[in-house]
Amino acid sequence: MLSGLDHLVVTVTDMGRAVDFYSRVLGLEVRYRDTQRVDLLLGDTALRLHQTDTDIAPISATPTPGSLDLCLRCQLPLEEFQQHLEALNIEIELGPVARQGATGPIESIYLRDPDGNLLEICRPAR
Repeated sequence: MLSGLDHLVVTVTDMGRAVDFYSRVLGLEVRYRDTQRVDLLLGDTALRLHQTDTDIAPISATPTPGSLDLCLRCQLPLEEFQQHLEALNIEIELGPVARQGATGPIESIYLRDPDGNLLEICRPAR
């Protein structure tokens, strides 16, 4: 019945800070939809940013910054991505560590966005 994910809403406290982090640190392309919604493109899927004080309706029952735990696949070898994070002074919380992804074994590192959302960055295990 369903074929995939179109977009996932990420609730943020500061739109500009979130856009900067996701574009500069994670390299996502930014598409401004309107003054209250920004899409960050991941292939044919989007992370859609909504600020906490939005009047967009409908929204989730309890939109909460920092409650997201999201795993993103990386095109670069994790070592290169780690070097990129280190150059930007972005703290790696954990990793690299072995994990199980949706389609098999992965290697992951963990970091947090400015609102405290947990971001797992993974690559298929070798």
